[in-house]
Amino acid sequence: MKKHCKGLGHIAIYTKDIGQSIAFYEKIGGKLHKSETLSVPEGEKRLALVEFAGILLEFIQPPITETWEEGVISHFAVYVDDVDAAVEELKTVGVDTFIGMEKKVLPHLFGGLENRFFTGPSGEKIELLKML
Repeated sequence: MKKHCKGLGHIAIYTKDIGQSIAFYEKIGGKLHKSETLSVPEGEKRLALVEFAGILLEFIQPPITETWEEGVISHFAVYVDDVDAAVEELKTVGVDTFIGMEKKVLPHLFGGLENRFFTGPSGEKIELLKML
């Protein structure tokens, strides 16, 4: 994956109140970059991208407030130039912990993206992310 990796995409954080999270990070120097609502079977999932200290934070407010098994940090994303090629390269070095059978293409979310997730040895989720 070395030749396809372009750097840290974002760190995703679950929140019970997305407005409160945005306000907090703006108060300490962050800036709201984009916000979206995504329809999921349970209802409306609210998402926001906040730039803070050179890092992009993705806040996720699920439609149902819950306790998250994996904790508050959901995953981290790595920008790649080609999701499929990065997946194939990972497979050649023995990675077989992909979540789902294929990449997702979301043309309307945050201006368009495609992604694929896999897990690391401790169960951490890693997103391969290409912005369209």
